[in-house]
Amino acid sequence: MRIIDHVIAGHSGGAGGRQSDVFDPNTGQVQAKVNLGTQADLDAAVARAQEVQPGWAATNPQRRARVMFKFKQLLEENMQELAELLASEHGKVVEDAKGDVQRGLEVIEFACGIPHVLKGEYTQGAGPGIDVYSMRQPLGIGAGITPFNFPAMIPMWMFGMAIACGNAFILKPSERDPSVPVRLAELFLEAGAPEGLLQVVHGDKEMVDAILDHPAIGAVSFVGSSDIAHYVYNRGVANAKRVQAMGGAKNHGIIMPDADMDQAVNDLIGAAYGSAGERCMALPVVVPVGEKAAEELRERLVKAVSGLRPGVSSDPDAQYGPVVTAQHKQRIENWIQTGVDEGAELVIDGRGFSLQGHEQGFFVGPSLFDHVTPEMSSYQEEIFGPVLQIVRANSFEEALALPSKHQYGNGVAIFTRNGHAAREFAHRVNVGMVGINVPIPVPVSYHSFGGWKRSGFGDMDQYGMEGLRFWTKAKKITQRWPDGGASGDSAFIIPTMG
Repeated sequence: MRIIDHVIAGHSGGAGGRQSDVFDPNTGQVQAKVNLGTQADLDAAVARAQEVQPGWAATNPQRRARVMFKFKQLLEENMQELAELLASEHGKVVEDAKGDVQRGLEVIEFACGIPHVLKGEYTQGAGPGIDVYSMRQPLGIGAGITPFNFPAMIPMWMFGMAIACGNAFILKPSERDPSVPVRLAELFLEAGAPEGLLQVVHGDKEMVDAILDHPAIGAVSFVGSSDIAHYVYNRGVANAKRVQAMGGAKNHGIIMPDADMDQAVNDLIGAAYGSAGERCMALPVVVPVGEKAAEELRERLVKAVSGLRPGVSSDPDAQYGPVVTAQHKQRIENWIQTGVDEGAELVIDGRGFSLQGHEQGFFVGPSLFDHVTPEMSSYQEEIFGPVLQIVRANSFEEALALPSKHQYGNGVAIFTRNGHAAREFAHRVNVGMVGINVPIPVPVSYHSFGGWKRSGFGDMDQYGMEGLRFWTKAKKITQRWPDGGASGDSAFIIPTMG
């Protein structure tokens, strides 16, 4: 059986140690085993990172950018291979897997411009003969702890910016689908990066804690559930690390009475059920405003959801694939039962779905709820599966309050033709990322990604200029050059701008 090992320069770990099964979600069968690392494996990776990082930081930004350009080229050349490998372990269909790689590649494209974005600030004549300037310098060693649902995109969000800024990076991907992160590290080495600059260590909570406690790791980026994000943030900060920890979500789609209903339904189907709903930017709650909009939306959704076609990852006609594990399938189906028990109307029940020839695969059919209310736990918590809930609102203000008061504040969307309503909503809603007639408002790579409330812990967002600030520290220099005419006995007085 295939064994997936760490990528640690000059070190092979995990032999004879703990392992975890890697499943093919389409068949339910174990396809590989991944070695789970130890403190010794992390120590070996850190030691090699400490050796290589100073030289990389001293490499001028243009040369660092050339490695990023070559890596971008290799990603494009190997897109099909990466997508098929990703789909085989995660379960998302191949075209969706290509999107996973592409959104990570776009951050690599931004990182190719690192010579420009790393430029500091300069003020001439801040005082008598005094100039002030700043520079951004790398932290040293960064680490990323990434989830199963985007095994290509999220690692590249992290290490692309961190390494371009001059840091070495240690990646701890999900043990559920670890092959693509390993392949990314191999391609990065092929692109000309020095050995040890990007390393991969596999593991579970034991490895996570080792990363959070290691004194040589200066910053940690995390994406996962909110409870674990909170834990990672607290433990990392307690160990004097810089931490950004992105948590869960319960994103809402507000449907105003004047919305283009054809567009809204089409967007909702992709946003709620794409990738089997296993996305922190999925749209699992739809809020029609007014009874007429609610009834029309429900009628259209029933028809569209009933026509959805789950299938194996390699099926080009499948609209989504299986979920990642049998345990996650059971968790989703438990939440569906909870919704029923709480009194919501289960309009379409996706439980018990079976795909002919793949009866052991981890498939969940599409589910649709109506008359969900805010006090229900199935509304309050993240289901993370192909389940869409309709929560009816009587007015714009009531619809605005739902995402604003929710414990999560990752993303939200409003569908309307009314510019004033859209502007008012975007300004007032208490959520970090807003879409106006855009169902999944993930910002492009030269902006930044991050939610509010329990969707994000820490002060800086992912990638873009926020990512640059997270992976660097600012140094401020105040200088003057004596011309030889001043008295050596004169005390220096801090000049003012007055």
